[in-house]
Amino acid sequence: MQIEQLIINITSDQPEALREWYAEVLELPPADTPGAFDVGGAQIIFDGHSEVHGKAQEPQRVLINFFVDDLAAERERLLAKGVEFIRDPEREEWGGLITTFLDPDGNYLQFIEFKPGA
Repeated sequence: MQIEQLIINITSDQPEALREWYAEVLELPPADTPGAFDVGGAQIIFDGHSEVHGKAQEPQRVLINFFVDDLAAERERLLAKGVEFIRDPEREEWGGLITTFLDPDGNYLQFIEFKPGA
């Protein structure tokens, strides 16, 4: 199988508000697809769904990981914007540094800093 494009569709009962949060708080760059964001070669889009209401019921089911160069700086930037972190930075056994935070729908997002050999 050859994948030509990866688009992650996050559904919400407030897709416009979620899209705005990802643009203004996370500062993700826009993609060529209208309303989408370019994230490391993949795209994230937001849409409504008739069966989605309220906060994520099992937010730990899908973790959206953003690999960053400076986890501490990115975390501080989001803390200053009022973002709720549910996991303080911790070093994993494989060497990566991880911190977990929430979007407005309660989805779990993570910053990961991983510098093998550093």
